[in-house]
Amino acid sequence: MKRKLIAEILLVSTCLGLFGCAKQADVKVQEEPVYQEKTEDISASTSVEDEATEDKGEYDFTLCFAGDINFDENWATTQYLNQCKNGIQDCIAPELMDVMKSADIMWINNEFTYSDGGQPLPGKAYTFRANPSRVELLKELGVDIVGLANNHVYDYGKDALLDTFTTLEDAKIPYVGAGRNLEEASKPYYMEVEGKTIAFVAASRAEKNRMTPQATDTEPGILRCYDTELFEEEIKEADANADIVVALPHWGTEYSTTLEQVQVDTAHKYIEDGADVIIGAHTHCLQGFEYYKDVPIVYSLGNYWFNEKTLDTMLINLHCYGNDDEQHMDVIITPGLQTGCTTQYVKDAVEQRALYDRLEDISVNVDIDDEGKIEVIE
Repeated sequence: MKRKLIAEILLVSTCLGLFGCAKQADVKVQEEPVYQEKTEDISASTSVEDEATEDKGEYDFTLCFAGDINFDENWATTQYLNQCKNGIQDCIAPELMDVMKSADIMWINNEFTYSDGGQPLPGKAYTFRANPSRVELLKELGVDIVGLANNHVYDYGKDALLDTFTTLEDAKIPYVGAGRNLEEASKPYYMEVEGKTIAFVAASRAEKNRMTPQATDTEPGILRCYDTELFEEEIKEADANADIVVALPHWGTEYSTTLEQVQVDTAHKYIEDGADVIIGAHTHCLQGFEYYKDVPIVYSLGNYWFNEKTLDTMLINLHCYGNDDEQHMDVIITPGLQTGCTTQYVKDAVEQRALYDRLEDISVNVDIDDEGKIEVIE
């Protein structure tokens, strides 16, 4: 049985210094399907010091997470992008891009479908579809894996969803939370960094009117978690096969910082099932943090680059380090602001402090000191 991580949450305004020079570990993915590794292979020849480090099982790497992103062709963000001289680099601040690219594994919530076909779902207020060529933007952002367990990946129906799978596979970008059948949609995705296996699991309970179908034995779709049984089974499977299990639920009330009780209750269940960190999305605004049994919960990442509204945003960086005797996970925020179809880095210390205070006010059981460190309220 794998050791539980000793989790610590740390918000620091100087996170760019840490992640701008983050160590780029050798990243391996599960064998089927085979995807391109983000970093170059480490040379087979090692020094005496390297061998000593390996004997201790030492590791040091970073996982990074961003919220909702939208490349819909008719949406404000993409129309703005089309006018930018430097493309996506004029939309996302260079400081944020540096953090994303320097992470050993970068995850983002893919809140649309890649296709030129299909028809908008009848009765759905907002439907998002991007030309498959937009997948190249993920590579520019340093994205290694995307989440598809959301309420917009099926906006243009079955054929467009299948196009999305093919587009991502052709681009060698793995996805989690959806599939051509239920087995695929409910399967953990494994990646390896510095000898540690990371499992990603994702599911959605975001719709009051459930228009995005769950996959079946014969039909494509997402994995839902209104009934948590299948998602809990997936987490347990991941826990048995990985060192770190990252659970990615799509949940909550849009534009509300108030947690639904079901978010709290199911987050605790998922931790008891073996999740080592929970990182939510969907609400289009940031929600707070909680510790439960020494495991961090980030209730919602909110928007990252999704629309023209002015909203707090952030990157969540999991700095994982340790050895055979001790395992640590620091959770570090890179503070940001989505505004005017761009996502900016919050540089000013006063503005950073104000963001941290807002997060503290909506969190469950943490305090944030002037250095940005979160401490659990016992």
